[in-house]
Amino acid sequence: MPVSVDLGKYLDASYADASLTEILAAPVSALAGVTEQDAEALRTAFRIRTVSDLGKNKYFLAAQAMLQLTR
Repeated sequence: MPVSVDLGKYLDASYADASLTEILAAPVSALAGVTEQDAEALRTAFRIRTVSDLGKNKYFLAAQAMLQLTR
């Protein structure tokens, strides 16, 4: 079953036409609003280098799970 999602509003313009695989491998600065300084802070604090790393980070996942429990 094909699924289509417009991720454009979440991405830096240079990644607008990238595949999901490319986006997940991209640095977190590929996300709209994430600066190079933000990306460096994530690298330093959590060893997050890519969008995939961000999505798999145990602290971010725990925060998402807690948030979902409030809904």
